Amino acid sequence: MSRYTGPACKICRRAGTKLLLKGNRCFTPKCAVEPNKRPYPPGRQVQRRHKVSEYGLQLQEKQKVKYIYGVLERQFRKHLDAAKRRPGAAGENLLQLLESRLDNVIFRLGFAESRRQARQLIRHGHFSVNGKKTDIPSYIVKPGDVIAIRENSRETEYFKALQQEIPHKSAPTWLSLDPITLSGRVLSAPTRSDIDASIQEHLIIEYYSR
Repeated sequence: MSRYTGPACKICRRAGTKLLLKGNRCFTPKCAVEPNKRPYPPGRQVQRRHKVSEYGLQLQEKQKVKYIYGVLERQFRKHLDAAKRRPGAAGENLLQLLESRLDNVIFRLGFAESRRQARQLIRHGHFSVNGKKTDIPSYIVKPGDVIAIRENSRETEYFKALQQEIPHKSAPTWLSLDPITLSGRVLSAPTRSDIDASIQEHLIIEYYSR
């Protein structure tokens, strides 16, 4: 299965919530899921009652999380298998692993406007972890890791503009951001309260437990 490259706003409308797939646009009136703006899923509208089955709810939740973090099915299953091997609730462990991916951390630190852009910047070799160039978006960061923009990359137009914007950005409590050195540090593993509260991870576990 290839990665979805179609209109991102359709995915948010289908999910009925903002998935932050288009970065800053999601916080403007242009967002497709703003209140009173097309409060229905995309596609032909048919006036009929449609009750979603339990399986359908589980599938929708799994798809929503996959779109949020931009992972394909095979990679998602690998994260789930790793989550089940860890002590504690598998659902929370899964979200913790997804939140600890390097592409998500780059997005959370404000170095990219979306996770999709973060993956592209990482693949182009613009970031280092603990001083070593890392071009793997799925790399799982650990407490104490330092993520920084590489010296050569700071001369590009994108990162020159970012230097002016980064002082006005903030990072979640489990990360620290240094706008002077254009780097961030992982202070601790993300907790459930640090992750989108609208995600119902138990539905994902139930889906794969069928």
